[in-house]
Amino acid sequence: MSKAKELAGLIRRAERVMVFTGAGISTESGIPDFRSPGGVWSKMKPIYFQDFVSDRDARREAWTRVFNKSAGWVGAQPNAGHHAIAELVRQGKVSAVVTQNVDNLHQESGVPDYKVIEIHGNASYAKCLQCGMRYELEELRAPWEADEEIICVNCTGLIKTATISFGQSMPEVEMERATAEAEACDMCIVLGSSLVVYPAAGIPVMAKRAGAKLVIINREPTDMDSYAHMVLNVEIGAFLDEVMKEL
Repeated sequence: MSKAKELAGLIRRAERVMVFTGAGISTESGIPDFRSPGGVWSKMKPIYFQDFVSDRDARREAWTRVFNKSAGWVGAQPNAGHHAIAELVRQGKVSAVVTQNVDNLHQESGVPDYKVIEIHGNASYAKCLQCGMRYELEELRAPWEADEEIICVNCTGLIKTATISFGQSMPEVEMERATAEAEACDMCIVLGSSLVVYPAAGIPVMAKRAGAKLVIINREPTDMDSYAHMVLNVEIGAFLDEVMKEL
């Protein structure tokens, strides 16, 4: 039996699948990852949350990266992997997509907002750090071009992209939702995550401990492979295409 047919069978028999995605699914859309040679952090240093809050120059650099698209996190198109997940959501098989990615590609592939749990935030819009008001990035271009402080019209708090920066607290609501999904699912499919960044990487472990079958699909081996029911070191999009044909 082919691996695609085997995974299709597991999905067919599952009642509630949680998908957990990392950078590896989006590199197939041309989005750079963070840590590999040639990745984002090999080209530019991350700006820590405390520096963003306390240092105007750090804020200016952060916004310059946003408007120059230096990190390359937005603007790509969903690939076959994203579309396969969206189809599984439509079929009612996948209850939630927990993602470490900030690129909005799950939503753009057709997964409803309320089904996507973004534990590292989203780079496609911004929020006030004080009152939480949402801003589209283009609304903020004019003050950036004028070298003005980018602050909230509602409460004058600092505005920052809706990503979770180094040193910033994890989003409580999203982590609670991800934990609840991990404990409720009977299958967890990890797609394109090296499973080394915590606390995010603990979520698939929670699912496994709660009795779910764990499947890991990633180009490279991970430290959690020994816990998995199935491990595949393949290109995600092409493989999920095969799986969907077997369903």
